[in-house]
Amino acid sequence: MPTVYLNGQFLPLEQARIPVMDRGFLFGDGVYEVIPVYSRRPFRLHEHLARLQASLDGIRLANPHTPAEWESLILHLVELATVELAAGEDLGIYLQVTRGPGPRDHAFPAQPQATVFILPLQLTPPPRALVDHGVAAITAVDNRWLRCDIKATALLANVLLRQLSVDAGCAETLLLRDGFVSEGSASNVFVVHGGLLLAPPKSNLMLPGITYDVVLELARQEGIAHALRPVGEAELRSAEEIWITSSTKEVLAVVQLDGQPVGGGRPGPLFRRMHAAYQDYKHTVMRGKERP
Repeated sequence: MPTVYLNGQFLPLEQARIPVMDRGFLFGDGVYEVIPVYSRRPFRLHEHLARLQASLDGIRLANPHTPAEWESLILHLVELATVELAAGEDLGIYLQVTRGPGPRDHAFPAQPQATVFILPLQLTPPPRALVDHGVAAITAVDNRWLRCDIKATALLANVLLRQLSVDAGCAETLLLRDGFVSEGSASNVFVVHGGLLLAPPKSNLMLPGITYDVVLELARQEGIAHALRPVGEAELRSAEEIWITSSTKEVLAVVQLDGQPVGGGRPGPLFRRMHAAYQDYKHTVMRGKERP
């Protein structure tokens, strides 16, 4: 069992406890982040902590730590977890902040005492077979709330939508709202249509993904023609390529959508180019001397 951090204490996971009246437990009143760690270096920590701050601002909860304090806590857990999890130098760090314990009342407590929890996780890259052969996905109506840009712990809608793809034997559920692609149940979505890489622009209807940002940066560096604009359902269904991205999925090609082949039914040339660029970035910037 790994050492975790909970409200000022480092302790074994099995000893970590929160009050049953914690609003994160009662209402899902909290936010979270998942930060990959490569060669003991948290990936884009500044960007992850900035997104955490945006989520906390979105739920009107004061940040319990400064960026320097967060970094110190995370790095300490990374050092412990590389031994405890026998995970080498690659990990995931899950951190969660809730509004803390209080009466079971929808209104905020007058003086909330935030609950802070940090958990090291195993980080396993996608199996080579999924990269080489691609994955299947289904579509569903995006029936979530209108603040999907907040990385909230209240993920029941995402859980139910993701389970649809599990039930169908697929890797992901791609979400459609008012005829346009928003994102996946646990990923961002890219579409190649007419040779152009398309991505839905950031809005309140999608999570601003860190990997999403990296893919767009690499597209610019690689000279891949791309555009940020709404992506219609017809463009999704007639796409030459579809990709899903996240911190854990990295970049994966969707080769079957709702039982129909995407493009040629195998990962396309732009995906292979992007995947190679991402892996090069991972091994040079994420693991190298450049600042991640």
